[in-house]
Amino acid sequence: MPSCETERAMPRLLPTLCSLLVLGSAPATALTVKPVVAGGTLYTVATVTPGRDDLRLHWRNPTTSAPYATFAQLKARLHKEGRTLLFATNSGIYAPGLTPLGLHIEGGRTLVPLNLARSGGNFALRPNGVFWISGSRAGVLETGAFRRASLSPTYATQSGPLLVQRGQLHPAFNKGGTSFKLRSGVGVCKGGQVRFAVSAGPVNFHTFATFFRDTLKCPDALYLDGSISAYATPDRNTQLAGFAGIWSVSR
Repeated sequence: MPSCETERAMPRLLPTLCSLLVLGSAPATALTVKPVVAGGTLYTVATVTPGRDDLRLHWRNPTTSAPYATFAQLKARLHKEGRTLLFATNSGIYAPGLTPLGLHIEGGRTLVPLNLARSGGNFALRPNGVFWISGSRAGVLETGAFRRASLSPTYATQSGPLLVQRGQLHPAFNKGGTSFKLRSGVGVCKGGQVRFAVSAGPVNFHTFATFFRDTLKCPDALYLDGSISAYATPDRNTQLAGFAGIWSVSR
């Protein structure tokens, strides 16, 4: 299966601390977006409270049936609906044609089914998994466990590998891993909060997973994508390539 993570890291604009927003003061949202430094690496971390923050997953614009592809296009659509985009980031790994490579559930509808492939790059590095949300509940589950659980989430994305599962790092990760890339992921953390993280520079899987477990206190976390990963806030957009799925928080 193809993956959107390329072997050649794309040029990045490193985030400046002054440009990152803390949005928790707005009464309609508990969202915060802030820089976090761990082990000498800078990350942008968005903390979302399910049931209070309006977290949604998007793929195709209902007007054109084409993928949104960019944060700017999604922002424009939300504006037409009278909504303000507070935060956006890429969803999981996808195939050519901006098609999610694995499960994609949007508004309770399964648009792409669960992918049970056992080969094909990072996505199929077992265990992989699913990040899902339904009302005030959210979770990260291994793909087989998600299938057996018979959940009916409102939004869900499948990607791989799992970074952390029940407090344990993925068995294939090792501290001396030599694959260093910019990376993004999502974790369900202590207290039920959801945290999205995008590294400002290249890290290996072990470092990234350890960041979720030990710094963000997420016992379960899922890798989303690599070098193309990006995020947007009202005054910043780091996107350099199109995406299939886009997670958003808006009000």
